[in-house]
Amino acid sequence: MVEALIEIDSLVKIYPPSTIAVKDFDLKINTGEIHSVIGENGAGKSTLMKMIYGLTERSSGKIKINNRDVKFTSPQQAVKYGIGMVHQEFMLIPSYTVFENIILGVEPTSKLGIIEKKEAEKKIKDLIKQYNFNLKLKSKISEISVAAQQKVEILKLLYRDVDVLILDEPTAVLTPQEIEDLFLRLKKLRYEGRTIIFISHKLDEVLELSDVITVMRKGEKITTLENNNLGKAELAKAMVGRDVIFSIDKTKANLGDVIFSAVNLNYKDANGIQQLEDVSLQINSGEILGVAGVEGNGQYELVRAISGLLDLDYGEIKIKNKNIEDLDILKRRREMAYVTQDRKFMGSAQDLNLMENSIMTHHRLNDELSYYHPVLLSKSASIKFADNLINKFKVISESSKQPISSLSGGNQQRLIVGREFMLSDQFIMLDNPTRGLDVGSIEFIQEEIINKRDKGAAVLLVSADLDELFSLADRLLVMHSGKVVFNTDTARTNKEEIGQYMLGAEMSDSA
Repeated sequence: MVEALIEIDSLVKIYPPSTIAVKDFDLKINTGEIHSVIGENGAGKSTLMKMIYGLTERSSGKIKINNRDVKFTSPQQAVKYGIGMVHQEFMLIPSYTVFENIILGVEPTSKLGIIEKKEAEKKIKDLIKQYNFNLKLKSKISEISVAAQQKVEILKLLYRDVDVLILDEPTAVLTPQEIEDLFLRLKKLRYEGRTIIFISHKLDEVLELSDVITVMRKGEKITTLENNNLGKAELAKAMVGRDVIFSIDKTKANLGDVIFSAVNLNYKDANGIQQLEDVSLQINSGEILGVAGVEGNGQYELVRAISGLLDLDYGEIKIKNKNIEDLDILKRRREMAYVTQDRKFMGSAQDLNLMENSIMTHHRLNDELSYYHPVLLSKSASIKFADNLINKFKVISESSKQPISSLSGGNQQRLIVGREFMLSDQFIMLDNPTRGLDVGSIEFIQEEIINKRDKGAAVLLVSADLDELFSLADRLLVMHSGKVVFNTDTARTNKEEIGQYMLGAEMSDSA
């Protein structure tokens, strides 16, 4: 019988006053395996990892490392026991070099306190060669790709001689080619005897990579399975407690008139860097246009320019032949719905309740919510509006009076999507609307997007998830270095080709 490297026994985490995030959790993780932990948003995955890594204190229960009871109070203690974590949002200093980021906090020094670089450089270069990471130590973090930054995060842990790597949603911003490369490296790490704990909501990736898969639901362990001929449907059902439909039932687009158009959008940031260069696109009624690209190639600036959060240097934006580039944000919102990529800080007010979040923007545009004066809102009308939204978009909650922060990420997003979809039926802009969500929430939101398209809306869908783009979009364009470098019908391309353009392939002659 194999002795577990990490053994978790009856672990409990209760957040005051009475929220149970993890309940009576048992788990064994063996040396040299890739062990995935999956579950819906709010299932307790992140809390579990934070307890293992020393970021969150447990309420009760035991964690053993190599059969020894541990109770970490900081990540530094976890690293000393050989456990490291790569967070979804990297912990790197952009102005520092690759070398400086790797040694930060564990700088080798002489007796006089002088950093001895040669020894550290040799060790890092040996690791780079061993795992074929293809990194230059003198490169600044701000100058390298997201995939390269991820390699730096993994190197930081290998430099500290960790045996266990916890990876939280590591593929969220990678192209298909970069994901394939990452998986090869993770498998090599496993072959070298290291243990990988892989957190992801992408079941295809979990099935491709994992040796063992643990499913969580509502803070509890549902099952732990050897990855032998498992299928997506089986895992999804264990996660959400019901059958999940993965294939979106989408008919051929029934195109109408041009609803949205952008012509020659140009923008330089405060440092004089061209973020948008002659970007042009148009979307018809009944069409979803998907925008792909490695993050940082102009998609964010495009969305901000359309929403009015960014002032273009020049360019023209029209909705139903009405120029909006000189309109303020509120006047633009009369013409469009907008789901931001940042649900916590831009899409909602976390301290406010569900009713208050539901009526945002509506309170300025919907006369039914106000008395005779637009500033005076009707509380009863606002509650009725919120309750209708909550029911229609299946937001799991106790009451419209509870703070939105008390909901899982998936339910927060359902409320935000519902609020926006009730604003407009003509032009809808979606910026990574399902990022970080579980399969159940993704299924629901994607079906609502298709419903909007079928009712005649023009939809602009920006997403880092190529599966989502190929599932939903009727047409795809790719952005690279602030330009549109590829534009084609979805049926005429594939993920590999899109991935190549995302990495900088030449402009295609495709229509």
